[in-house]
Amino acid sequence: MNPIISGVQQVGVGIPNVYDAWKWYRQHFTMDIPVFDEAAEAALMLPYTGGEPRSRHAVLALNSQGGGGMEIWQYTSRTPEPIKFEAQLGDLGIFIAKVKSKDVARTYEELKAKNAPILGGLSQSPEGVPHFYVQDPYGNIFEVTGSDSWFRKDKQSTGGMFGAVIGVSDVAQSMKFYGNVLGYDEVVYDTTDSFDDLKGINGGNATFRRVLLRHSKARRGSFSRMLGKSEIELIQVQDRTPRPLFEGRFWGDLGFIHLCFDINGMAKMRELCAKNGFPFTIDTSQVQDTFDMGEAAGHFAYCEDPDGTLIEFVETHKIPILKKFNWYLDLRKRNPEKPLPNWMLKALALNRVRD
Repeated sequence: MNPIISGVQQVGVGIPNVYDAWKWYRQHFTMDIPVFDEAAEAALMLPYTGGEPRSRHAVLALNSQGGGGMEIWQYTSRTPEPIKFEAQLGDLGIFIAKVKSKDVARTYEELKAKNAPILGGLSQSPEGVPHFYVQDPYGNIFEVTGSDSWFRKDKQSTGGMFGAVIGVSDVAQSMKFYGNVLGYDEVVYDTTDSFDDLKGINGGNATFRRVLLRHSKARRGSFSRMLGKSEIELIQVQDRTPRPLFEGRFWGDLGFIHLCFDINGMAKMRELCAKNGFPFTIDTSQVQDTFDMGEAAGHFAYCEDPDGTLIEFVETHKIPILKKFNWYLDLRKRNPEKPLPNWMLKALALNRVRD
């Protein structure tokens, strides 16, 4: 039996100042519900931090309408390094994070009014879905795209993270990983061309093979209703040899550092990854019973996709529901197949940080 995947828990983003970045993401994407806000030492990521423990400060923030969160991550023991070359679309790794919207045209006008840098303009994807690309103050690119997957309907137009656009060197090999391991088995489109909607992005004038993947089976588990559907776009540049975005750098340096999935059944996920040729490179369940993440706790593990892009798995043990009343939920005492009740998940919004 395979592990339970509840959905994209978060996209990790390395930035130079955690609170400045979080404020921008609150004001532009309404990522205003903190799950944890913790300064600590990243002692278990040694293969990706130069063999040394590194101090960091991280905030995991959610959107009340659902979707994945953002892990906003800052080194505090060293100055985080930028990409060492001029990155172009198709370079290897997470190039773009997806943000879902109830009304893409409305979000477009809202972000324009806030002077957020729009790359290109409002356009349509090869599927015919309206979308656009916007850049944060640190050079990270987000795709705002339409979605029909909502946990609740609040007044803001945006929801949480909806997946990622990932540069790969061989689409066919990557499809096996994202399909067999992560369940993205539905090919929405697979097309090779130059694309008008990409031309506002650096390197976007090239010829690409673009494959949009979704999961045909509904996600299961405790947070499946809140995290909702997600999608992965694989993009392979045809005109040049791509470079790894984290070439010569550490995990946690500037840019999108990982794509994280909320799961249940870490041992089963370990077996599934190994069976498909993508063994865990980090596995806290082999070190201790539970890993303390400030106000949350659980196990986490990492594997790499065929190009070395880091995929994180988190098996949540404890989360805060209402911090001011010291209400924490121990998920180990619940049926892992059963989604948490909506009222309990909606209570997370009572922790919102408002500007």
